Amino acid sequence: MRYTAAHWGTYTVTGKADAPDLTPLADDPQPSVIGRGWLGAVRDEATRIRRPSVRRAWLEKRDRNRSGRDSFVELPWDEALDLAAGELRRVVDTHGNRSIFGGSYGWASAGRFHHAQSQLRRFLNLIGGYTRSVDTYSHAVGEVLLPHITGMSNGLFQDRMTSWSLLEGNTELLLCFGGISGRTAQVMSSGTTGHEVESWLGRIHQAGARIVNISPRRADVSEALEAEWIAPRPNTDTALMMGLAHVLIEDGLVNRAFLDRYTHGWPHLEAYLTGKADGTVKSADWAAAITGIDANRIRDLAREMAARRTMISLAWGIQRADHGEQPLWMGLALAAMLGQIGSKGGGFGFGYGSTTPVGRPIRPLPWPSLPQGRNAVADHIPVARIADLLLDPGGSFTYNGETLVYPDIRLVYWTGGNPFHAHQDLNRLAEAWTRPETVIVNDIWWTPTARRADIVFPITSPLEREDIMINRRDGSLVFMDKVLPPQGEARDDHATFRGLAERFGVADAFTDCLDEAGWLKRLWQDSAAVAERHGVTLPDFDAFRDAGRFDRPDPAGEVIQFGDFIADPEAFPLDTPSGRIELYSDWLASLALPDCSGHPVWIEPAEWLGAADAGDRLHLTSGQSITRLHGQLDNGPVARATKIDGREPVYLHPATAARLEVSAGDIVLLSNARGKALGAVVVTDGIREDVAWMATGAWYDPREVDGELIDVHGNPNTLTIDKGASGLSQGNIAHTALVSIERWTKPLPDLSIDRQPDLSTTPHSPSV
Repeated sequence: MRYTAAHWGTYTVTGKADAPDLTPLADDPQPSVIGRGWLGAVRDEATRIRRPSVRRAWLEKRDRNRSGRDSFVELPWDEALDLAAGELRRVVDTHGNRSIFGGSYGWASAGRFHHAQSQLRRFLNLIGGYTRSVDTYSHAVGEVLLPHITGMSNGLFQDRMTSWSLLEGNTELLLCFGGISGRTAQVMSSGTTGHEVESWLGRIHQAGARIVNISPRRADVSEALEAEWIAPRPNTDTALMMGLAHVLIEDGLVNRAFLDRYTHGWPHLEAYLTGKADGTVKSADWAAAITGIDANRIRDLAREMAARRTMISLAWGIQRADHGEQPLWMGLALAAMLGQIGSKGGGFGFGYGSTTPVGRPIRPLPWPSLPQGRNAVADHIPVARIADLLLDPGGSFTYNGETLVYPDIRLVYWTGGNPFHAHQDLNRLAEAWTRPETVIVNDIWWTPTARRADIVFPITSPLEREDIMINRRDGSLVFMDKVLPPQGEARDDHATFRGLAERFGVADAFTDCLDEAGWLKRLWQDSAAVAERHGVTLPDFDAFRDAGRFDRPDPAGEVIQFGDFIADPEAFPLDTPSGRIELYSDWLASLALPDCSGHPVWIEPAEWLGAADAGDRLHLTSGQSITRLHGQLDNGPVARATKIDGREPVYLHPATAARLEVSAGDIVLLSNARGKALGAVVVTDGIREDVAWMATGAWYDPREVDGELIDVHGNPNTLTIDKGASGLSQGNIAHTALVSIERWTKPLPDLSIDRQPDLSTTPHSPSV
């Protein structure tokens, strides 16, 4: 059997060799919608990069005005590699390795070998290192905060999330802050063979659990679950949690014995909640004024939480907001106040439904990955601070208790991602992108990032090469067969960096004298050694390749978050200063940060509906699309079919649409001080009247229309704020933005992102 795999699922390869098709696995209970557009996107000749290309203005005069509308010159591979190697060598010799930013974001392939980020880092480390990024756009706040308050890394916290199977029949009340959705659960870094979140939720509901969806959007929990919908103002979840907490205090429902034994710092938080610390009582009435939720509803919910086995679940999106540390920390504190942490079906969850495997009752195994070597450069930035890095060389910033300095970046090398999707305030990023002397990009398609590169290498898609899908939280290992021949002159990242490594004299060190087949065998051998240590025997490589899939014989492994610690806190203390859950952090308090104190607090966001200057603006929330992974496959037929006149849909309440005098299908202009973008109206009563919802991922396509720069395609990050969540995490705050919306009455501008840039094979300059 032939298989292939992606972050959105695993597929059997069917059909003829010259006309293959992809069929979801028969045992996948809810195959991803995203996968339906995979083949079409890969075959889309209008957007595929077919030959190495160099931006003409850079080639002729080293111009840095990377507008995204430039023309390119196609070059032979050797010439393009010579150019790239020459630029890398020039920057290293003149400015040092810290002046190279190695950008990559890890979602290019579910394969263990063709992992773009690992290939880039392996090469750059061999030539002296680079400035790197840390953390993710998905959950940067959790990555920084959780180790300080739980003693666990974010990855370990996710691995130890209480299993879905233990929620079934035990959870009586499931509170879903930010929802739990099959839409966001379609994907998993490193790939997946199944999608079971909706199935688990259905079983939990059938077993008697009552589900409450706390989100501005009703569709963030499936209608089939009959969930109660509570829709607070966006970014006010912390205040809602505090109002709930105060009711528990006021009614004597706090489990103080639990707090005394398992937590540190409760008196500090209690003094804040009761108003003894600052004079403001965080009561249900106080919370109602901030959140827009009726105070009596808050009181009733708090009392129900105390009376039932309650799981408090936070989606990753909740902490992608200004001061995102606060709802994450307060959610954990609220669960501790109930005293149900460490129980079957109760406690605290972070990330259920935000990705497929969170909560899977599977024992994770630490599979190997491609070795990256050692980076001789210590400089690093939080991933969401890329524009600051480029705009402010020598500037200082705080991060995780340190004060760091932005190095002077002269060359950016990016592969495996599209920052002109993921980043905030894309117009600001576009300005920052003009600062480096050289930008090199490996990409499959002419994405907004590729169009803003100086040297572009065409890269194969995962369907055009062999690899192995190995995910520590999946019960199967999959050999990814080659489905299609490479399009045009595309090469994989490994071959591209091998070509560069040859020019630096480090080719043998980079390849370890192995080709693709040799590396796959080595990774499989290393995997077999890991499996053996954990009591699992893998077949030999040839047998695995012939079968295409290996199902672990003993994947089951239920877990309760904090289970061992709750059972015996002396024998299993947490790796925190107190050995307990930190509701107050002495270390954080010592930092004296103005936007992240020693315990959870309510801080008004930079923009929110309760602000005095909010006016009649709407709060823009930008969730993951059901048709693509981030910006990946936005050029595919499934994503394109959901657009209206080629524009990204924006969801509005009927009353809002009536106030704005727009109807379903109308094109509208969304605007604020940061930018302007077009969208197409979808009307639904499943959204707050003061909220607009728009999926992320439409390829950024700014055009000048009557003197105004407008993203004519509809990427919401044209409008979001490029600011760190706090001086602690510096995580992105994509869900903090207010916008004005009005009907578009001018002629609809053409898109440029859906076709090739201007290409030629004849450079104007005689230098090439």
